[in-house]
Amino acid sequence: MATPPVNQWKTLDKDLGRIGRLEEATMFVSRPLVAPGIALAFIVLAGIAAAILMGSQPGALIVIAAAAIGAYMALNIGANDVANNMGPAVGANALTLGGALIIAAVFETAGALIAGGDVVKTVSTGILAPGVVTDSAHFVWAMMAALLAAALWLNLATAVGAPVSTTHSIVGGVVGAGIVAAGFGAVNWSAMGTIALSWVVSPVLGGIIAAIFLAFIKANIMYADDKIAAARRWVPVLIGIMAGAFAAYLAIKGLKRVFSISMTHALLIGLAAGVISWAASVPLIRRQSEGLENRKKSLKKLFSIPLVVSAALLSFAHGANDVANAVGPLAAVVHAVEAGDITDKVGIPIWVMVVGALGISVGLILFGPKLIRLVGSEITKLNPMRAYCVALSAAITVIVASWLGLPVSSTHIAVGAIFGVGFYREWHAERRVRQLGLQKGKPIPPEERSRRLLVRRSHMLTVAAAWIITVPASAGLSALLYVLLNGLAG
Repeated sequence: MATPPVNQWKTLDKDLGRIGRLEEATMFVSRPLVAPGIALAFIVLAGIAAAILMGSQPGALIVIAAAAIGAYMALNIGANDVANNMGPAVGANALTLGGALIIAAVFETAGALIAGGDVVKTVSTGILAPGVVTDSAHFVWAMMAALLAAALWLNLATAVGAPVSTTHSIVGGVVGAGIVAAGFGAVNWSAMGTIALSWVVSPVLGGIIAAIFLAFIKANIMYADDKIAAARRWVPVLIGIMAGAFAAYLAIKGLKRVFSISMTHALLIGLAAGVISWAASVPLIRRQSEGLENRKKSLKKLFSIPLVVSAALLSFAHGANDVANAVGPLAAVVHAVEAGDITDKVGIPIWVMVVGALGISVGLILFGPKLIRLVGSEITKLNPMRAYCVALSAAITVIVASWLGLPVSSTHIAVGAIFGVGFYREWHAERRVRQLGLQKGKPIPPEERSRRLLVRRSHMLTVAAAWIITVPASAGLSALLYVLLNGLAG
């Protein structure tokens, strides 16, 4: 058999090279489409599940559409909100991004399914006055418009890199649809006033508490002459405070959905958990600290495991609490379609809970890394001690706010705590430099002051703007969608 000429081999090599480059280009172009494709498949599967379960019942198409919108909302909650729980641990290098995604997915799902609750208010925290939307058809369109508007706003906020409150998003959606459906008198404006107050209270309180704990750690551990001895004394105390705070937090957020629990009982549960955790951690910290050098870097090891545990507990509590933002309106639509009436409270079918729980985890895995990186490392530099203060602040702030009767956003608390830690670091660094300058008799030049800024102001402005316009933006979208849905139905 004749051997092909050399030129023919060269032509074949060139063709294969072109094909290889074409495949690489195709993969490069198609890679960004993988996550949206999986998300779309999940939304479709949620609709198919609803279709199978509803069968040929009247209003089945409405429930199918609502299930798809609820799945879309759950995806966006996972993409935007969960970053607040895992971002600090990832930014402090206590967890890898992959490890954080796995832990968050497991604990978010567990929290939603175990403690997500059997009953939710159909009108989202009493924002609509009772009985203002008496017609079940208009109520269904209002809930679907609110759910879709909140999901669209969360999607946009995630795209621009702004962590916003899912609770405020759905509240804004309910307000917008409620005003169009029944006028301004339909809205409980006193409840809206307390929500507006939480825009300020949540981040400020979270930032102050986080800064106080960081100041305590710096004064009593990091700048102690014998850092290891100080850590052995105080780290178990801090672990006890964390365990107590989270036990009370989970009692307030989770157990109250199973049975009635008072603030006093929640605090007693927290006190017992704190004392037990302190006693158990004393020998563990002593063992873990053996052989460590007397320097700040050694302290990071002692805070890493408590930080990971706190991030997991925050995810569990978030899944128990915020899954209602996705499945509450969906459950209200299902009840209105099946029963033909409107009630203040409805039971949540198990398939609705599964859609919400899985949607949060899928959204987190597909789209969460962007905001996890932003929250964890792009606002201010975090280490295990600073991130621990953020997690601890989140739990304590919720307890304090619940005791005061103030509605707060976990998103605002966590992000506010990160800013609080960053601004405290700036103040502390400026103070040390000023003391050093006074000792040497040298003034601090303005350029040196600006170089020492430890918080990115651009992110602060972006986040603050997103928080301010969340309710108005989702309300406007919801009003428009309600008009369109009502028009199509008519």
